Amino acid sequence: VQLQASGGGLVQAGGSLRLSCAASGSILNMNIMSWYRQTPGKQRDFVALISSGGNTNYADSAKGRFTISRDNDKNMVYLQMNSLKPEDTAVYFCYAYHLGGNYWGQGTEVTVSS
Repeated sequence: VQLQASGGGLVQAGGSLRLSCAASGSILNMNIMSWYRQTPGKQRDFVALISSGGNTNYADSAKGRFTISRDNDKNMVYLQMNSLKPEDTAVYFCYAYHLGGNYWGQGTEVTVSS
């Protein structure tokens, strides 16, 4: 499984971005697909996940502002980020858990200016 994240960029505080994660194969049966983020010198933190059944879970920092979704037909996972804050600045990574394996995509950088 290969994951390709995109959609990062520079945005002003209060703005929106939509991150995309393209999978090399079918995501229909992938148990968990998630987004994580990381800032320099810090650990990678959980942001949001979506299960194969469509159940979602969010970090407290993302609740009410971010929405994770998946399109099984297109093998895509999205993270819609609204009301962005400077503290959302990070490199965002796509992650999949499938058949006991952990798969990470390369990061896409998000910078939120104040």
